Formats: sequence, C-alpha cells, structure tokens
Amino acid sequence: MTVNTPLCFRGKNILAPMVRVGTLPMRLLALDYGADIVYCEELIDIKMLQCKRVINEVLETVDFVAPNERVVFRTCERERHCVVFQMGGMGAALLSDPDKIESILTTLVKGICKPVTCKIRILPSVEDTVNLVKRIEKTGIAAIAVHGRKKEERPQHPVHCDVIKAISEAVSIPVIANGGSHDFIKEYMDIETFRKATDASSVMIARAAMWNPSIFRKEGPFPLKEVMQDYIKYAVRYDNHYTNTKYCLCQMLREQLETTQGKKLHAAQSTQEICEAFEMADFYEETTAVLEAKKTSLETKIQDEDDQIEDPDVIKMAVRFDKREYPPQITPKMYLLEWCRKEKHPQPVYETVQRPLDRLFCSVVTVADQKYRSTLWDKSKKLAEQAAAIVCLRTLGVPEGKLCEGENHLINKRKREDLDNLSFLSKKPFLQVLVLQELFLIPAEGDPCA
Repeated sequence: MTVNTPLCFRGKNILAPMVRVGTLPMRLLALDYGADIVYCEELIDIKMLQCKRVINEVLETVDFVAPNERVVFRTCERERHCVVFQMGGMGAALLSDPDKIESILTTLVKGICKPVTCKIRILPSVEDTVNLVKRIEKTGIAAIAVHGRKKEERPQHPVHCDVIKAISEAVSIPVIANGGSHDFIKEYMDIETFRKATDASSVMIARAAMWNPSIFRKEGPFPLKEVMQDYIKYAVRYDNHYTNTKYCLCQMLREQLETTQGKKLHAAQSTQEICEAFEMADFYEETTAVLEAKKTSLETKIQDEDDQIEDPDVIKMAVRFDKREYPPQITPKMYLLEWCRKEKHPQPVYETVQRPLDRLFCSVVTVADQKYRSTLWDKSKKLAEQAAAIVCLRTLGVPEGKLCEGENHLINKRKREDLDNLSFLSKKPFLQVLVLQELFLIPAEGDPCA
C-alpha cells in the first residue's frame, strides 16, 4: 500500500489523467503535455524525516536534502497545486494486515490538513478486495488508486479491469485506475477507453508516460526525438542527476537502444555527455553558464552580507584542509588542542554554520578569546573545523602537523604512550589478557571463535 498526499484532487466523474513519473523534470514535462496531476517517486517516511528543507535560490526550487547531501525530493512553483507526494512501504505486504492499514490512514487523515489517498494492488478474490477497500474508505481518505494486478503479477500479466470496476461500483469516493499501460494505453484516447472499462473516476499512468510523456496531448504525441530534447532541457535546468536522466531517456528509447544514438546514450557518464549525444551541447553550455553566473551572484551577495554582519575581530585566511598533506590519524585540530593544553588555555571551541544556498559549511574556532576562520566554505562540518584550526595555528606560528614539517611530535608521543601502555600491561598479566581481548579481538578461552 502506498499513502499519497495530493495537493489537489479532481472530483468523481471527471477525467483527470495522472502520471507517476518520479523526478521533477519528468513531472514538469508531463504537465506541459496535458497531465492534470503528477506523482513523485515513492519515498520511505523515515528518509524524509531525516531531510532538511532547503530553498535553492539558484534553481528556484525547494529541496529536501538527506544527511549525505543527496536531494531526496525537489519541487518548484510550476507544480505547486498538482503534485502528489507518495510515501510507500515499497511492497504489497501491508495488504495482509488491514488493521495496520486502517490505523495508518486514520492517523494521517486526522493529523494533516491535506487530502490523503492511498494506492493498493488487488487481493486474490474480488470479494476480499472490495471488503478491504470499503474498510479503507471508512478512514476518511479522499480517493483510492487501484493497480489492477495481484501482488505476484508483473506488468506482462493482463490488468484486471473487472476488479477495478467492482471497486468503483462499491465505494463513493473517487477510484483511480492504474495498470493499463501494457494492455490499453498507446495514445491519448486510450486513456478514456481504460477509464470506461474500469468505471473509474480517473486514470493513473506510469510506464506509458515514461515511454512518451506527450501521450497526454489530445492532438496526438510528439515525435520521440522532440520529447527527449524537451526532457533534457528540464534535466539540465533543474540539475537532475545524470544517472536518472540517462535511465529516463533509456525508457523512452526502448527498442532503439541499439541505434547509434542509443549507444552514445549508454556510454554517457555525465549530463554534458548526454547533451552531446542528442546534439544539445550548445544548450548545455548556455544553461550551465547562466546557472553558474546566478550562483556566483548569490554567493557574492551572501559574502557581502556576511562581511557586514561578521565580527570584525575574527582573524581570517583562505585555507582548506587536505588530509593528503598530513600523516594518518593526525589533524590540525589535534595539534591545536595539544597546544592549548600545553599553554594551559581552555580547549578550542568551534561554532559551525551551513549556508542554505549551496549547503556548504564555515567554522569559527575560539582560542584564548580570539576567533579564527577560513574564508573558504567546505562541503562538510569536519573539513570546515579543520580549516579554522589551520588558520589559528598559522596565525600563532605553531606547527600544524603537515608531512612537510618533518618529524611529527604527536606521532612520537603516541608511540611513547603505546610503549608505556605495553610496559604497564606486562606487569599486569590478567589486565593484559582483558585489554588484548578488547582491543585486538583475541578470543577468550572457551569462546566458540577461539
């Protein structure tokens, strides 16, 4: 079962072609061609709970960004009133637990102000499916989408229009028919044919729309080459990851993947190479240049604002931390902490902020009531803190531990500490066994791994 939260929904008895097309570029393309409502890809709820909401001023989008900096969901003003957000369990196992289905939907309906819908597959019998849907209807959802196949059936199996029709006749809420791409839908008029066969309120399309999103055009579909170029324009404009762009284009090419263009697409390893495969290199260069200029302008504006509000007493340098320049396990932060202890200063205090524009980090370290920072922003909190430590160490004229500085006293100190520990352990045989078991994973006597 998939739970959907539509931002709008068309009423019963209105033909509203919908499309499950995943990422933003494909959703926008489907809307351009006539789709009324578009669905995002299914997303696990816990993944969204871990995300940060970021306003992307360069792309003019709202991004939901995971801790690993991956954009999980991206939307824009164009689809504000016609995108449906899907939370899914990525499987049909929930169909066998109607109590949990009822609990989830009831909680959502009572807890949020948006209309809630859900999407299911059919059960082995028509009677069981209708009974489940009636139970779902009582939770107060706004509509239900039905994929007319059983959970073990694949796209090549016939869609069960009779079951969807039985559901449509049994409930009063709108029913969205899904699963007709293989058997019914080849052009726009087929959408209505499938709707009539299921007596549904509207039709949801997935694969047929992936193959050619212009299937929503009442006047007929556009040539595939034109559709693919329109899609690429959105993919570049909204910085779609090239792997997803490549996947979507492969879905459109299908049997043409062995052509010269198909082979070029298959070999492409970047958005730029994809554009070159479709004779759109100039468009790529022009669009990326515009976006880069916009990004630079915003960065300059932000930097100016930072300079105006920043503490003038902060000591700044343009430095970055490159771990290749340091011995393993040795960092500037360690050297700074060691220096503070030696000089009997409080330990360094780091304050790190993230810039919304590009999600980069900057850190300020305070040592002996003086603040230090790098003017360069880094891709992680850890790197930003190391850069701040470098600024402080260089200002103080203290070694920072780089390989080029020669003998590293912290490494020598660690070696001495290790020797001291081993010397101590040699005098304490019982402790030695325990510590070695813990630190070096020596199995204990009687351990099955011994």
